[in-house]
Amino acid sequence: MQQHITVSSLEGRVRCSYINLPLINGDRLRTAKTLVDKAIKEKKVFSIQGPYPVIRTALRARGWVERRQPRLSFPQLRRHRELETEATDEADSSDGDGEEGERNDDADDMYDLMSRLVRNETTYLYWTTKRDSIDCRSLRKDQMTNHYAKAGSFTTKVGLCMSLRNLQWFDTADPDTFFPRCYRLGAEDEKHAFIEDFRQTACTSLLLYVVERYGGDLEWVRTGEMDDATFPGVSKPRKKHTNQRVGVSLIDNALHVCQEYLNSLEHCDIDVNLQTVPTLSEEQWKVFLQNYYLVIHEGVKIEVSEAYVEHCKCMLVHMRRVCPQLETDGLCNIWIIKPGAKSRGRGIMCMKKLDEILSLVDGDLALIKDSKWVVQKYLERPLLVHGTKFDIRQWFLVTDWNPLTVWFYRECYLRFSTQPYSTHTLDSSVHLCNNSIQKHFQPSPDRDPSLPEECMWSCSQFRSWLAVSGRGYLWEGVVVPGMQKAVIQTLLTAQDSVEPRKASFELYGADFMLGRDLRPWLLEINASPTMAPSTKVTARLCPAVQEDTLRIVLDRRCDRNTHTGGFQLIYKQAAVEIPQYVGVNLLVEGTPIRRPRATVYKPLIQSQPEPLSKSTSHYRSSMTASQCSSGKENQSEDPKKAWPILSSRKATLQHSLTYRPKLRKRPHRLVLPSSCCVFPNPAELHPQKLSHTHVQPDQQRTRSNLPSLLCPNTSLDIISLRPEQENTPSRYKHDTHPVSTSYPVLRMQQYLSRNHKRGMGTFQEKEGPKSS
Repeated sequence: MQQHITVSSLEGRVRCSYINLPLINGDRLRTAKTLVDKAIKEKKVFSIQGPYPVIRTALRARGWVERRQPRLSFPQLRRHRELETEATDEADSSDGDGEEGERNDDADDMYDLMSRLVRNETTYLYWTTKRDSIDCRSLRKDQMTNHYAKAGSFTTKVGLCMSLRNLQWFDTADPDTFFPRCYRLGAEDEKHAFIEDFRQTACTSLLLYVVERYGGDLEWVRTGEMDDATFPGVSKPRKKHTNQRVGVSLIDNALHVCQEYLNSLEHCDIDVNLQTVPTLSEEQWKVFLQNYYLVIHEGVKIEVSEAYVEHCKCMLVHMRRVCPQLETDGLCNIWIIKPGAKSRGRGIMCMKKLDEILSLVDGDLALIKDSKWVVQKYLERPLLVHGTKFDIRQWFLVTDWNPLTVWFYRECYLRFSTQPYSTHTLDSSVHLCNNSIQKHFQPSPDRDPSLPEECMWSCSQFRSWLAVSGRGYLWEGVVVPGMQKAVIQTLLTAQDSVEPRKASFELYGADFMLGRDLRPWLLEINASPTMAPSTKVTARLCPAVQEDTLRIVLDRRCDRNTHTGGFQLIYKQAAVEIPQYVGVNLLVEGTPIRRPRATVYKPLIQSQPEPLSKSTSHYRSSMTASQCSSGKENQSEDPKKAWPILSSRKATLQHSLTYRPKLRKRPHRLVLPSSCCVFPNPAELHPQKLSHTHVQPDQQRTRSNLPSLLCPNTSLDIISLRPEQENTPSRYKHDTHPVSTSYPVLRMQQYLSRNHKRGMGTFQEKEGPKSS
């Protein structure tokens, strides 16, 4: 294939027809290289995924160069940019002349050329729509991203529901004062809690209906009402049931259930057993709810008297003290079912009958398995503007999680529904104010003409409407502080779940509704809030929010005095020290504490002694057996403790005192003090050699009768064996003589050696034997 190259003599441009490349000249290339080198040196390379033309333009104005994602081709990127430009042009409603359009094309070509020069460089700023597009753990410390990992703990319906239950550990505030009651339908325990809540709400709604229908309105219900003279769902005519009435037992059951709830809060039911019969059985609850539906939804009358009306008023006053959401619960007991991880109002339904909600849960196995759906109490009595429901989209920015740093945007906008508000219809065009849903409906002809066709107001327009009604001061006094407090408390409960990466930041969009007293109620928090300029209000506010976000996360890093635009710092937490990561396995090592043992002396056992016949035959001619007494008499009168001795056998002290210590069940040799010496019974050690002695068989001693180890004073008890001749011919006794010496064994051996040389055969007795 031949290459077709066209050369323009006027401009000096080179274009390859087979490759879709922009026109390039030498000056433009040198300029692009200079800008790219500067951006690389200053670490100003960014990548964007998603429709963010304002971010791209603002970064380029700050000298940043975009690195294209490799998965998109150049024509696709060009087409994507054209769509973004068309959306911006429609919002701005401005057209440029031909020369300005040509300059824009040249600028786009320059940016495309610079993007190709940095395609192999490191990206230092990632701006994406989805959190999972970038793995925060793989980023370096100098790389930034507009998301935090594990932020789903408060940006999903399930996560927000679970996080706010832990608010009591972070703050003294009650989540029921700013977040409607919420339950996970997939969890069995929370499903039962929802059933109890639905039944109790039906009781309080019935009491409120009785008071408003038959006894006039409560004063606290009327407080803060802005528009309608009547409550939605009460004054609208219902089906006529002239011949059907409900007895007062319905009111009695409602009063009894409310009283039991109050008693449980006061712990009056602490002694109630599990076998106690409940107030209403399951069959009675079914009958109660059927009658409740007839009264509230079908208009059936109740046979009541003035006494019941007063009881209902008194009970509602007590219930209001412990139920912060009683003012917004209304009469119809409507609950809203939301999917756990969807946005823009997708899959949301409103229901007002318990069996319908439970059938929806029980029929979806995936719902039960994943627990991704939640049921939340619907605010039936919100603040209305000209009879139309609205909600508020409020931005806030988190630049750090440790310490927690929150920036709150000063401006917000209101989103209206296209239909007048009513609780008798559960259509999404009435109850859901998301722009992605309302854009598919045409405004109702019954709606007030003063409301905008685009169904949006800025906060300044809403403040003007409040000022006309005489309540303009409530915006700064109630609405803004309430929204800020709800945001801070929500972030505190999720702080331990989010990964606190220093180089990350994230912009969130919180949705609020206002009660009739202008108290804000948090509905949900969205990550990556939409920045599409769909209306005149968002076309002005969304670019400003994005520009001010870059001022906080980029410009303020270089200059702390930089103007932060519409953001104001509302919370800066004290730094919390994080312990150093030591690995997955945490091991604690230590040594056991041993109790010191007292010194225990046990009897010594002679190891393999020589037979007495051999030991005594060598000295039979020179030594005779004698007996030595020590002055210490044997005090024991027990004949079992007397030692039998030999009469015809003579043993020398030199051999009888030779023993080797052996500790029982001890791994080491026992060290004995020098003053301890124990002699065993020779008759017991060698019974086969003593058959001719006078010891009777029944009197032979066992090994267990050996004397225990004694610790006398610093002296040696030398035992002399001698038969006793007085009165007990068959009994034997041993006497001891004390010999004072510091080293008894050595001194004894020296003493025996000297006496042997002198011809002394025995020791002389100092004291005669005594009868035992």
